[in-house]
Amino acid sequence: MLASLLLTAHLLVGVALLGAVTHQAVGLLRPSAVRGGRFITRYAKADHTAFTTAIAALFASSVLLGGVLYPTYRLHVRIPFEEMSLGWAVGLFELKEHFGGLGIGILPAYIWAWRSSSAASRMGLTLVMAFIVWWNFLVGHVLNNVRGLT
Repeated sequence: MLASLLLTAHLLVGVALLGAVTHQAVGLLRPSAVRGGRFITRYAKADHTAFTTAIAALFASSVLLGGVLYPTYRLHVRIPFEEMSLGWAVGLFELKEHFGGLGIGILPAYIWAWRSSSAASRMGLTLVMAFIVWWNFLVGHVLNNVRGLT
């Protein structure tokens, strides 16, 4: 029961993080957006600097919740995956863990880049963070569908 609640919280934080980092990345990739016009133009027009603190807090929260859930995963999901010869699923989760660790490692640089005036650093670190968040979200979703924690 507790694991299901924590997994749901992890999912909700992940969805919020996915939206925020995607919004920021699209805003960076379309910097010349103007008011009005098509949806993507208006979507990219938002002040993408305002997302930095939220992304950092959501990313850290997501990793923290994932760490709390990890023992449950180890016992109730990974062992059955191995027994069912689903090595690909175990490998995907291992990559998810590594990318999460890399994301935590670059989080201070990401925050610094958004506080400085280095456009290239902002672009690079934001796109790396967006890749990590999308990868981890999709892998987590697929693996939960293969075998949830219940």
